[in-house]
Amino acid sequence: MNLVCCIKQVPDTADVKIDPETNTLIRSGIESITNPYDLVAVQAAVDLKGRYGGTVTAISMGPPQAEQALREALSLGADRAVLLSDRAFAGADTLATSYTLSRAIDKLRQEGPIDLVICGKQAIDGDTAQVGPGIATRLGCTQFTYVTEIRQVDQTGGRVTVRRKAEGGSEVIIGCLPAVLTVELELTKVKRASLPRLIDAQRVPVAVWDAESLQAEPERLGLKGSPTWVRRIFSPPLKKGGPRFDAREDARHAVEACVAALLDDAAFAEQLLKHWER
Repeated sequence: MNLVCCIKQVPDTADVKIDPETNTLIRSGIESITNPYDLVAVQAAVDLKGRYGGTVTAISMGPPQAEQALREALSLGADRAVLLSDRAFAGADTLATSYTLSRAIDKLRQEGPIDLVICGKQAIDGDTAQVGPGIATRLGCTQFTYVTEIRQVDQTGGRVTVRRKAEGGSEVIIGCLPAVLTVELELTKVKRASLPRLIDAQRVPVAVWDAESLQAEPERLGLKGSPTWVRRIFSPPLKKGGPRFDAREDARHAVEACVAALLDDAAFAEQLLKHWER
């Protein structure tokens, strides 16, 4: 079974800087980590390799420093790492990112079929949860989102069974391979890499693919291929706490003051009156 994990390097601090001209994140000089959701995806892929056999390939799109994230994936048990790095990829939104990653997966498909693509549910720097579904759409694969358990992969029957979060609970669903999974943090626990693996991960060569090697359409990459434009970035104002009423000395007065404060809200008062009229 051939598995692909799409991972991302993200800032490890809330003190980020924004380029005022492009409204994109300035990553230089900021300590980075591998997106926690993506580490879960890598661990899940490695666990599946242990159950069913096969290979795990980790892919990341980013500047040269993103190689660190790929080497972390290698230390967890990934067999191969590919870095997508080209100035043409810079400033990509989720649409352009999913296009670039899908082109890389298509390139891997030329070497052999891909059974599963596993991504983290979202990246902690963007929280959009759009890249995984975008990859699934572009590849024409079955899509499973919010996955909390991978129950079975039936390679003979070409099916995968997963449990995923759903509104008000969870559901177990079966779908056809190949498939793209976006996973939750609770899917599995990321294991600590052993020292020999850490050393071996530094020795494995990381392939670097640029836009030309992907045979990608230039107008669909980076800022050119990103229809999402950020007009302005700002920190939202802190929310002020509501009124407090101390009932320790005079409970009756506190309740009356609370009710009066609620009735000062015209919309709430109208709803309350309608309720009483029933």
